[in-house]
Amino acid sequence: MCGIIGGYDRENRPFGTALAEQACERILHRGPDDQGFYETDGMLIGNRRLSILDLSGGHQPMFSDDQQIIVVQNGEIYNFKELAEGLSCRTSCDTEVILRLYERDGENFVNQLNGMFAIAIIDRRNQSLLLFRDRIGQKPVYLYDNGKRFLFASEIKSLFAMGVKAEMNWEGLDAYLTYNFVPPPITLFKNINHLMPGHMLKITPQGSLVRRWWNLAEKPVESRTEDFWCEEIVDTLQAAVKIRLRSDVPLGAFLSGGIDSSSVVSLMSRELPNPVQTFCIGFDDPRFDESKYAREVSDLCNTRHTCEIMNPNLIATWPLTGYHNDQPHGDVSFMPTYWVSHLARQSVKVVLTGDGGDELFAGYDVHRHFFANRNLMIPREDIETDYIKAISLMQPEAKSLLYSAEAKSKLGEVDATIYATSHLKEFRHLDPINQAMALDIRLLLPGNNLVKPDKMAMAVSLEPRAPYLDYRMVDLAFRIPGLLKLRNGVTKSILKKACERILPQNIIYRKKQMFTVPIGEWFKRELSPFVNEVLCSSRSLERGLFRPERVREIIQEHQSNQVNHTRSIRALVAFELWQRTFIDETFDHAPTYSELGINSPIDFQTDMKKSA
Repeated sequence: MCGIIGGYDRENRPFGTALAEQACERILHRGPDDQGFYETDGMLIGNRRLSILDLSGGHQPMFSDDQQIIVVQNGEIYNFKELAEGLSCRTSCDTEVILRLYERDGENFVNQLNGMFAIAIIDRRNQSLLLFRDRIGQKPVYLYDNGKRFLFASEIKSLFAMGVKAEMNWEGLDAYLTYNFVPPPITLFKNINHLMPGHMLKITPQGSLVRRWWNLAEKPVESRTEDFWCEEIVDTLQAAVKIRLRSDVPLGAFLSGGIDSSSVVSLMSRELPNPVQTFCIGFDDPRFDESKYAREVSDLCNTRHTCEIMNPNLIATWPLTGYHNDQPHGDVSFMPTYWVSHLARQSVKVVLTGDGGDELFAGYDVHRHFFANRNLMIPREDIETDYIKAISLMQPEAKSLLYSAEAKSKLGEVDATIYATSHLKEFRHLDPINQAMALDIRLLLPGNNLVKPDKMAMAVSLEPRAPYLDYRMVDLAFRIPGLLKLRNGVTKSILKKACERILPQNIIYRKKQMFTVPIGEWFKRELSPFVNEVLCSSRSLERGLFRPERVREIIQEHQSNQVNHTRSIRALVAFELWQRTFIDETFDHAPTYSELGINSPIDFQTDMKKSA
């Protein structure tokens, strides 16, 4: 697990050591153990390393014997031992396996990898720079290209360190208010984009090429018995867990007490000789607290469990998490994810997580509510239109009420729904439920739900691994008919039935709670002064993006219990903090509230206490 940076200068201008060091320094948190970079003929690659495998022999970049091929990566190749057979590797590091495979098989080497990765390769034989991103998008790669110089990095802040100017992308603003995150491939920064999951990019003196090397849309649905699917699910998940236990440093697991993390911990406990170390965050408010369920699973699996209870001052970390995210996210569960990562990092360097289960098996309330009593025989286009409305933060009418006249002029006829419709059309061969899941895989995971574990865990130099996102689990999930996933109003139905083999029913069938914080209630009480200061200050309103009277109306309606505007307020606060962190001034560190010009009387000292 690391961070990577690099570039390709089409005029062969040198990048220089200082620029490479600045870019690497900006992502020191991703890899505090080692650093390396290499420059040749207008091409640069660099790496910050978090040592997980072959602690002494895994320095990057890695070079071929003839010095013509140079490799860096961010991530882990879980099947590196199997792939290393016959490759004459000199180390026990997965990065060397990438190098040797590329030497032998060329660009098609990537199809053999089981892992999460962003890989950069310089091939001096044809003066090319190649980038590869994993199938699901667990490891990020951001791109900037002005026609003369191309740059890439694991985090956008490294691009700023290499001289890119931070400017807002207006199309990204409308997309953010539509989805509650900025959907890839665009970002909220002008001229900065993602390399999409399952894609590779190649730059040569002849030009640039982007191609898809893995496609979820190719997976066929099968007709099998439920018992067959249940056995396949448990066997595949167990294999995914087992291969993710390869580590030369201590590892543990996040445990919320929900079915996804609990199933992972249950299978881990069967594979490891010693008790699994598990970690969770709880809240004083019982509506949002799952810690008692986590304790129950811990007792069942005999784990070494650590839980800490948090209070509203969790909000103290909003500027920090916003800085590490690079972009605003209305999803405030980034904050508890940061703190559970911080908690785990005190004991381990790697954690297994339950990420991906909801997106593969229809686990969200929006899935249940949308498909309840819905006629799936109506034209697919109508289902798609309704689904986009269901997953949207703000409908066009709400955005129109919020935008100022100047903002409307800047935005023109922009239509953010294209980011969903383009993917939905590609998945029309699937049943409507699996089509919705495929959209989650293509948009929600790389746009938000995988940003969370990557950015929050890497902020504290912790590596998260997600067995549910093993490509074998993903392939399996999309062979299963959607009606087996969402049945009679029960979310993740087939997964729950499968997990009866490894978990008690009271854990499997308890009511789902979201991993979030009761911030909507805090906005009415403890955080009321904070919200008013952030959103109604002259600094915020003078941006001219939103109508001041509508902003005040949203806050007033929420705080007087007339309308629940929790999600809108979260998104607007996150956006304003982002403006102050990256646009007003581009900070090279996580700023404090004071540095952002926020002086709310709220006590922002984070309070964490151990639970009994």
